[in-house]
Amino acid sequence: MGNLLLKKYKDKIEAGCDEAGRGCLAGPVVAAAVILPPDFSNDLLNDSKKLSETKRQKLRPIIEKEALAWGVSFVHEKEIDQINILNASFTAMHRAVDQLNQKPELLLIDGNRFNPYPNISHECIIKGDGKFLSIAAASVLAKTYRDEYMEKIHDEFPHYDWKSNKGYPTIKHRRAILEHGDCVYHRRSFTLLPADQLSLF
Repeated sequence: MGNLLLKKYKDKIEAGCDEAGRGCLAGPVVAAAVILPPDFSNDLLNDSKKLSETKRQKLRPIIEKEALAWGVSFVHEKEIDQINILNASFTAMHRAVDQLNQKPELLLIDGNRFNPYPNISHECIIKGDGKFLSIAAASVLAKTYRDEYMEKIHDEFPHYDWKSNKGYPTIKHRRAILEHGDCVYHRRSFTLLPADQLSLF
């Protein structure tokens, strides 16, 4: 478990919420919500960004099996372009909470902003995925489900190298946009090619 806490309030049913893919140029933003049992413990679990892909894949079935409830939601690029990425992140979290088969009394949100979920209180926790197990578990689910999706659509457009960069703005990704243009999975509301940095690609 390391220094991660299981719960913030002993008497409340808490769901940890986190998202993956907010800073990407292509693909969905994916969010997860997880309610862990009161006695949950796992020495491997941590912020997904600090875990190897192998460890994340190992943790995913453990979380899905041992969690009291969990949900994963995708908000795709067209909706991101319509409502902006911040609102898309909040929407994805709301939809993940919608999927929970047990209603939480408190949402622990990774980050510093959130749109309130109806009739459930929330607390925003900066770097919460490194502080609470439920948020860390949500971060693992969000990351693994999104990575899996990006690897799948990589086969449609292999020149963007999504299998490796998962849609993030790497030089290789942006060079491919410069050479081939964008595609249906790109977020048109994002600056895909910064004009002042074209020489880098």
